[in-house]
Amino acid sequence: MRIVVLDESKAGEPRVAVTPDTIKKLVGLGASVTVQTGAGRLSSFPDEDFAGAGATIASSAAALKSALGEADILLGVSRPDPAKLKGIRKGALALASMDPYNNADKIQPLADLGVSTFAMELMPRITRAQVMDVLSSQANLAGYRAVIDAAAAYGRAFPMMMTAAGTVPAAKVFIMGVGVAGLQAIATARRLGAIVTATDVRPATKEQVESLGAKFLAVEDEEFKQAQTAGGYAKEMSREYQAKQAELTASHIAKQDIVITTALIPGRPAPKLISDAMIASMKPGSVIVDLAVERGGNTTQSKMGELVTTANGVLILGYGNLAMRLPQTASSLYAKNLVAFLDTMIDKKDKKLAVNWDDELVKATLLTRDGALVHPMFQLKA
Repeated sequence: MRIVVLDESKAGEPRVAVTPDTIKKLVGLGASVTVQTGAGRLSSFPDEDFAGAGATIASSAAALKSALGEADILLGVSRPDPAKLKGIRKGALALASMDPYNNADKIQPLADLGVSTFAMELMPRITRAQVMDVLSSQANLAGYRAVIDAAAAYGRAFPMMMTAAGTVPAAKVFIMGVGVAGLQAIATARRLGAIVTATDVRPATKEQVESLGAKFLAVEDEEFKQAQTAGGYAKEMSREYQAKQAELTASHIAKQDIVITTALIPGRPAPKLISDAMIASMKPGSVIVDLAVERGGNTTQSKMGELVTTANGVLILGYGNLAMRLPQTASSLYAKNLVAFLDTMIDKKDKKLAVNWDDELVKATLLTRDGALVHPMFQLKA
């Protein structure tokens, strides 16, 4: 098996799809690994560390082209640029976060190259696949980093402090959306000494929120009781429910120092949770961290990649993919997710690639094969 890893840093992606530890595991599975020079630089993994773990470093365009021509597997963080894959061996597998929603036109060129692509973010949330769940591993870090970024932007202390000069009150933090990112944000804010409240449309999250020492806030009507898919994702709520929830949260937000929003619905724009009026009600110096900014944002004033200061002095952080702001840790977890999935496709006895195309994990994540888009959710419409 020949595995190739490209340098994605020039596209603004600091993470890398392998680490020295996962290279050792891949070599142990019978693979030869070629890494494009500089691929781990922004994640603090120099070429020397990859080479020391058993990888070959492709330090020239010719060497990389040769490796792609013999590749069985391409490992990536984000969807690879087809222009960089010219000459890749037909039938090669490509594992990465492919961002397939509304992007079938960008995935088709990969199919045209004869590459079988797997979208890691489509991994089903079942017990067997937990170790392969890139959404969870990266969202966990994003939730943590959201609180750290909020603390850095917030002009006051997080914990209550009793001092000779007086008492400093604890910061009030409100988490909107209690998935993996939200739960980690709650835990992190609590560790920093904040008073934390949280809300989510899924009823199962109430117990999780309270187990972390936070207070749960939601309109708990009949629609709320049915607001979760079998796969554990949030359903899109009706306009009536959103209005009731907005009314409940509006007065609450006005009293908060920090609000972190994490609400996302697969394949849809991010729901607007915080209106202009809510932002206007917040105190000067308050902070909003919008983790959904890449999908349009949970606030009406978020801007991708920017720190917005509103007319009333509220700071809105819209940095996007916060896991990228912890590139070494994020790369380490992501690379382990990839290896765990790839491990299911390898014949351990003969140490060769042996994909079971009927495996439920393969079926759930496979986007392209034999020159065609094969996933029914993402096929191009005529």
